[in-house]
Amino acid sequence: MMHGRGGKFLEEDVVGKAYDSRIVKRLLGYLRPYRLQVIAAVMTLVLLSLARLAGPLLTKIAIDRFIVPKNITGLFRISMVFLSILGLEFVLQFIQINLMEWIGQNVMFDIRMATFSHLQKMDIQFFDRNPVGRLVTRVTTDVAALQDVFTSGVVAIFGDLFMLSGIVIVMLAMNWKLALVTFSVLPILIYATFLFRKRVRKSYRRMRFLIAKLNAFLQENISGMAIVQLFNREKRNFQQFKDLNWETLQTQLKTILYFSMFGPSVDAISYFAIALIIWFGGFEYNAAGLTLGILVAFIQYAQRFFRPISDLAEKYNILQSAMASSERIFKILDEKPQIISPAKRKPFQHFENEIRFDHVWFAYKEEDWVLRDVSLEVKKGQQVALVGATGAGKTSIISLLSRFYDVQRGHILIDGTDIREFAIPDLRRKIAIVLQDVFLFSGSVADNIRLGEDLPEEVVREAAKIANAHEFVQSLPDGYLTDVKERGGSLSLGQRQLLSFARALAFNPEILVLDEATSSVDTQNEMLIQDALERLLKNRTAIIIAHRLSTIQHADKILVMHKGEIRESGTHQELLAKHGIYYRLYKLQFEEQQIVVDQNSINEPQIAG
Repeated sequence: MMHGRGGKFLEEDVVGKAYDSRIVKRLLGYLRPYRLQVIAAVMTLVLLSLARLAGPLLTKIAIDRFIVPKNITGLFRISMVFLSILGLEFVLQFIQINLMEWIGQNVMFDIRMATFSHLQKMDIQFFDRNPVGRLVTRVTTDVAALQDVFTSGVVAIFGDLFMLSGIVIVMLAMNWKLALVTFSVLPILIYATFLFRKRVRKSYRRMRFLIAKLNAFLQENISGMAIVQLFNREKRNFQQFKDLNWETLQTQLKTILYFSMFGPSVDAISYFAIALIIWFGGFEYNAAGLTLGILVAFIQYAQRFFRPISDLAEKYNILQSAMASSERIFKILDEKPQIISPAKRKPFQHFENEIRFDHVWFAYKEEDWVLRDVSLEVKKGQQVALVGATGAGKTSIISLLSRFYDVQRGHILIDGTDIREFAIPDLRRKIAIVLQDVFLFSGSVADNIRLGEDLPEEVVREAAKIANAHEFVQSLPDGYLTDVKERGGSLSLGQRQLLSFARALAFNPEILVLDEATSSVDTQNEMLIQDALERLLKNRTAIIIAHRLSTIQHADKILVMHKGEIRESGTHQELLAKHGIYYRLYKLQFEEQQIVVDQNSINEPQIAG
């Protein structure tokens, strides 16, 4: 169980009915683009069912008309008809399977695209509430669970119903008394099916919950393996995984037990029905037109009648899986993003004058305020720094400016217009953010700088040169074409930070945001970055969140935040003169740096005079 930032309790609840007409109707909507193929598949299935119904009927005719009278010529002809029907059945089944698999794969493609597209539109609060492992399960495992319902579920059930109806009609037409004897076992079969459905449904729900929980646990632990190993949590985490895996195993075994009991139970009932046919047929043989051919045909039809019912376990599993997976997928698709572009949007061509926070209040959870009545102003071309202790609300200001979240009270204005009146892409296109935790995608260095945009190679290289990343990129095995691996694992922390600078610069933003962007860079790289930033920030608006106060001494204005409020404002020298919070922070950092310098001096070897 996990709690998101929004405070919503997260659990992989699987609710709903074994069969939900609303969900089925919605699922069938995905078949609409392929309705011609579905019609063709259904028609093929009808013809296939008719071909299968013909087998026992031909057997009856062969026995009664040709085998008993010993008519060899007629027996040969009907054998040829039987073989022709078998060949037709093979062709029809081949066409039907290929059609339904093609439809199923295309529907899966459409649902995956719809789900991923919707996820891209969701606001950051949604991802705060939902772990990555759960969302990955939705797009992969849950969508895959729908494949069978389209390939061997819905249409196959339709085929089974058609087949059962046909068998009932043919059996009643041949001998209604023997048909009623055959159907006398149906109440027992219905009761066994009811028990199976009730037990499996509960077990299956638990199984789906545990699989999603297992995926989320794996994703979290693999992503955080460095922390796991650093704090020696391997044994504890292994035990947690073992407990979760053991519960998953026991639930799966229980589900298998129900399936293993249902199949043989249906077989036993079908054998009992065949025994009744033989027993009753023996007494009624030659009476009321009951022939040997009819008796043999009835046995064959009984076997075919109970076969689709025996397969009900698999069909029910497919349907149950589809209902549960569909419900979870549709739950995501039905969740509307909280942060959206307005219907009537104001154009945002260029940033002209100022950014202004006007009495802004903000909380991630109800009224647990992170920002309290914050008012600030950033003029065009200004470099404004935000400093303060962890949790003071610095990063929240950046998140609000980019509309990752919306304020509860107050307004954020750009050139006098509330940012909620701009289209979100227009707003974010003007802002480039360099974060402390750099995220790089799998792909080349150049791809990570241009991020899919059609930026010329010279723009990419120029951005890397300004960010002082060009030199180390050139030293990589394939230069700008070097694959950085997942999350940039093949690069050092400092190198990833330099690439994030190049990425921001390549898009030439009008507003540049640095969120403690130099905190992970060593002193040498920091000096190179500071040199590049002095040229980059000239006549460019910048908001700098800094932990190292030495990096923001030349800022036009420094805002000191404490517990969600702006307590001090001024230049570096003005704030030092006030002897307030900023002075104490600066003095504390200066003393820490002095201790490090003194320690390094002690460790240096002394040279004899």
